[in-house]
Amino acid sequence: MAVRIKLPGGTLKMKVYRELRERERSRRIPVVKIGSVYLTWWSDRQRPLNGQPGASDDPGGRRA
Repeated sequence: MAVRIKLPGGTLKMKVYRELRERERSRRIPVVKIGSVYLTWWSDRQRPLNGQPGASDDPGGRRA
């Protein structure tokens, strides 16, 4: 289970590799590996994939 920490300007997430999204695995967002844990930074100002709001990989998008 991912741990999310809301900070000014974005969200810091702690995950194991199997929980990473494609964007995180391809390092299109800031990612740091410490041991077996990955720290990822999701900025509040991040652009969605392909300019589409609510894209499946967009942290602001909601799943049904």
